[in-house]
Amino acid sequence: MTTEQVNADVESSRLRTQPRERPPRSTLSRHRKRDRSQARPPLRTVENPLARGLGWFGIGLGLIEVMAPRGLARAIGIYNHRALLRVFGLREIASGLGILSQPRPVGWMWGRVGGDAMDLAVLALALASSRSRRGRVAAATAAVAGVAVLDVLCSRQLSEQTGMIDESRAIRTHKSMTISRSPEELYRAWRDFDNLPRWMSHLESVRMIGENRSHWIAKGPAGAPVEWDAELTEDRPNEYIAWRSIGGSDVDHAGSVRFERAPAGRGTEVHVDLAYRPAGGMTGAAVAKLFGRAPDQQIQEDLRRFKQTMEAGEAPTTRGQPRGA
Repeated sequence: MTTEQVNADVESSRLRTQPRERPPRSTLSRHRKRDRSQARPPLRTVENPLARGLGWFGIGLGLIEVMAPRGLARAIGIYNHRALLRVFGLREIASGLGILSQPRPVGWMWGRVGGDAMDLAVLALALASSRSRRGRVAAATAAVAGVAVLDVLCSRQLSEQTGMIDESRAIRTHKSMTISRSPEELYRAWRDFDNLPRWMSHLESVRMIGENRSHWIAKGPAGAPVEWDAELTEDRPNEYIAWRSIGGSDVDHAGSVRFERAPAGRGTEVHVDLAYRPAGGMTGAAVAKLFGRAPDQQIQEDLRRFKQTMEAGEAPTTRGQPRGA
């Protein structure tokens, strides 16, 4: 064995036995924290601007009621109700946090309506009391009534956007899928409602009949078409689209699609919510047949087709082929 070979073997042995250098613990911790923050899904906050404003208003009012009940009682002209004001303040803070923490806080908003009714009842009692300053109480009552009107309008708006259409009879489904395309691309494809039959196999056609209105034709029982008109209820570019059928249609229908950037740049998370309720004499079984199979399975398949359409530019279709049993 030559001297060069001996030296090479010694050096190789030394490298194998030498402990590997590890980066400092602080560096490792920093990388782990960065990885965890990248993997953490984004927080979902309320999507409706009016609901967001009412949520922050409730928190602000609640803080005043909890921290300065005496001054607030004096301002609105009632006395000996400081403990009750603190309770109302805690209620306002809780409802405000609940509203701000959810994309569509229908239940929390209707809870605010119930709270408004309680506030108005207390103010009505104060108006009848000789110990209160009735002018100030009347002004406070008018202000609360105005807020109550906004709460009712917002609650009804959220109920419509969420598709709350008689839960006892509605066929509802929610599905999600990650697609390797940007929210902007996916939004543009979905916002053109004419495209929907390309991946939603139970639809024959969708065509726009106005700026925010569309006409839908679906495959009904025994091959008979089922038609309805729908209107756009919310449209936030690259983020969210919601629609619902207009009164008098064969099917009471509501739907929404939300586009959220996936963690670590893995594309976009697409969340679809659909609801169908029998109307115009249709039965629940007839509405179910619009899908041709279990609604959850069909919508999941439609999302896969949407994914193939957007990622590969085409999607397999069963149009014209006989359905399996």
